[in-house]
Amino acid sequence: MKGMTIIVKTVSSWVKVLIFLFGINIILFGHLTPGGGFAGGVILAASYVLLMLAFGRDFAEKNLSLTAASQLDCVGALMFAAVALVGLLYGAASFFWNLIHQQYLADKATEFKLVSAGIIPLCNIAIGLKVGASLFLVILTLSICCKDFKHSTPSTKE
Repeated sequence: MKGMTIIVKTVSSWVKVLIFLFGINIILFGHLTPGGGFAGGVILAASYVLLMLAFGRDFAEKNLSLTAASQLDCVGALMFAAVALVGLLYGAASFFWNLIHQQYLADKATEFKLVSAGIIPLCNIAIGLKVGASLFLVILTLSICCKDFKHSTPSTKE
């Protein structure tokens, strides 16, 4: 039997969805509440690590393979670079120019709403993807590379 007991598997399959949704909430509302892309990405990775601990590495790899996690990692990095370059390409002559807020939200009362920060939620999503995929890749790679070392008792010669 791979993984842990049936009780741990059942509870972790229910809790995984809640942890994943909490991570998405932390990422999306990170500019309004404590949190953001890094904290949300760690929580997203923790939901998959929970699956790996409860069901085994093979089950977690079926849910999010090394290839898919690597692609998500690259998408997060490219999205963050694209958000950074938008201000430069738009003509503001600076990275991370908040053109959404400056052009569309500056004269509106959008405080404490999801769209109130302009490009900051996009940065949080990119960072969340990058951190979540990277942490899951690190833990999955470490679990693939580890070997089972059995401690043998030293034999005594008389």
